[in-house]
Parts: sequence; structure tokens; C-alpha cells
Amino acid sequence: MITVVIVDDLALQRFGFRMLLESQDDMTVVGEATGGSEAVRMTAELDPDVVLMDVRMPGLDGVEATRRIIASGGRSRVLILTTFDLDEYAFAGLRAGASGFLVKDALPDDLLSGIRAVADGNAVVAPALTRRLLDRYAHRFPVTAAAGDPDPRLRSLTERERGVLLCIAQGCTNREIAERLVLAESTVKTHVGRVLAKIGARDRVQAVIFAYDIGLVTPEGR
Repeated sequence: MITVVIVDDLALQRFGFRMLLESQDDMTVVGEATGGSEAVRMTAELDPDVVLMDVRMPGLDGVEATRRIIASGGRSRVLILTTFDLDEYAFAGLRAGASGFLVKDALPDDLLSGIRAVADGNAVVAPALTRRLLDRYAHRFPVTAAAGDPDPRLRSLTERERGVLLCIAQGCTNREIAERLVLAESTVKTHVGRVLAKIGARDRVQAVIFAYDIGLVTPEGR
């Protein structure tokens, strides 16, 4: 059973999400929070599989709430809800550690499949869309690694694994990576898993952000 905490300051919105989720045999809503501070406390208490997180809320917003939830080291994963596709709040949420984002008016089936994917440890952002999002907003955030001082996590990768990370950062799917590097797709999956483990990324989205943060790739046009 997938346990979910819904975070939204609008009661009607929370009610709609609850009705949808509890119509499913494999999901249950264990809590509802009206703001970020409450979401952080509730997540710590209830340890849900997924936190369905609105970002635009008064007080502590969903981005900072996500950052605190992820920093706590718990198992709960965050799925950001935004009003618009390619929203800068979605980008900030991903940087804070969210496992993906969906627009609020997503089709019910898309929302449900997104929650299931996040609960299974996957990212809910298409690789190409991640790249578009980062290209649009990454210039607003400083690169964290100093020039000439490569991140030790990057140094831990083999040459092949660096190539795989670069492909991930460029928005490639496993099939596209296999074609580009002339590898079997099963081999690519193994490499991707090793890359994520070595750089400490929870999923591919976080791997893309890592690549931007250390300067391995930069926004287009920079």
C-alpha cells in the first residue's frame, strides 16, 4: 500500500486529491497538511511513501519544505505539483531533492502513475523535459564546484561512467545512451545504477542537477 501525505493550502484541492487517491486499491492518504511547516512535521511523524507537495503556499513554501524533508534523511519522496509546465518553482523543487513534478491539472491517470513511479524510486520527469527545464532556469543558480577542483564524486566515476552521466545530463534515455555509446541497453541500466550510487543521487533528475552543479554541462547559450 502506497501511503501519501497531501500538502496544499486549498481545502477543495486536498479533497479532490484525496478522493482520487483513495479510489485506488493500492493507495491511502495518511495525512493532509495546509502548509510547509506542517508538511515537514507530518512527514516526520507519519513516514509516508510519497509527499504530494504544492509549492506556492504562504509561510514556508513547498520548496523549502521539500529541502527540509529530504535533508532529514527519511525514506519519504516528494512529488512537486506546479501550476505551469517548466515553472521555476519546479526547478527549485528538483534542486531541493524532489523526485519529480507534475502540473496540477494533470490527468488523473498521469497523477496516479506519477505517484506510483515515485513510490517505486523513479523520477517523474521526462529526460528531455528535465534538460529543457534546467536550460531555462539553471543560469539563476551559482555553480557550486570551483574551477580546477573537480567534485570528488565525479572523480569516483570511471571514464565510461562519466560518459553515461554526460548523456543523462543531456536528456538521453537509456536507449539513446546505448546507441550513442554502442552498448547494450541492459549494460546502460547497470552503468546508470552505478553512477547514481557513486554520486549519491536518488534518481536521474538529481543526476542531471548534479551535472549542472559541478559544471559538467551548462545551460544552452551560455
